[in-house]
Amino acid sequence: MTLRYEHFRDLHRSPGAPLLLPNAWDHASAAALAAAGFRAVGTTSLGVAAAAGLPDGNGSGAAREETLRLARGLARLDVLVSVDIEGGFSDRPEEVAALAVELADAGIVGVNIEDGRGDGTLADLERQCAVLRAVKGATDGRLFINARTDTYWLPGDHAAQTEDRLAAYEQAGSDGLFVPGLRDVRVITRLASKFAAPLNILHSPEGPSLPELAAAGVRRVSCGSLLFRAALRGAVAAAEAVRDGAALPAGLPSYADTQALSDRFS
Repeated sequence: MTLRYEHFRDLHRSPGAPLLLPNAWDHASAAALAAAGFRAVGTTSLGVAAAAGLPDGNGSGAAREETLRLARGLARLDVLVSVDIEGGFSDRPEEVAALAVELADAGIVGVNIEDGRGDGTLADLERQCAVLRAVKGATDGRLFINARTDTYWLPGDHAAQTEDRLAAYEQAGSDGLFVPGLRDVRVITRLASKFAAPLNILHSPEGPSLPELAAAGVRRVSCGSLLFRAALRGAVAAAEAVRDGAALPAGLPSYADTQALSDRFS
């Protein structure tokens, strides 16, 4: 397990070549990404929750069991898997740490832990640091902890807190630092050079390109819920094409191709 963690950590260490982490929401999407050659796959909390008919990120912990069940399955793939556990599905550091141990024991190599709360506020800084320290101590170097701050993600003016929160999270033992919603290349460049922990940015169609993020010093670029939302649009578009007698998109996987994805779990 430790070797897999080290391999995942090393994927964040190539200057100018950030790890592009696509995010899956079920077994088939993860297997398809692995088959496409991606060395590591993350999960998207929105995709996992929405696919199960559950709310995402509201602090209720509703998607905890769905997330854990999916993670156990994905750990069987020949690919490194990082799991988005929202805020940890609990306000108690020891409970978040217990979940992290379950994931590490299953073969998961990383977790994403966010500080945004369901009511649109940021978690108390000391409480969040306590969570990160608890996870770090409980997993004993087996899990890459990506600490996410939602200072650019939530409504309101929280951006001024970004550097203080990232500094605190790095001090608490986080392996990576994640700032979704940040698109300003100048700020990204400053943050990437300021912290030793690799900086993770969420890809945005309206934001910097992958080469621009690489040049800014970003070490990991996540797709978040983008692929899940694209799949939903693709499914609706295909249904509309059948209804309207229009051409379907080229290159759709065949039944046999899709069925073969299950072989990757054997």
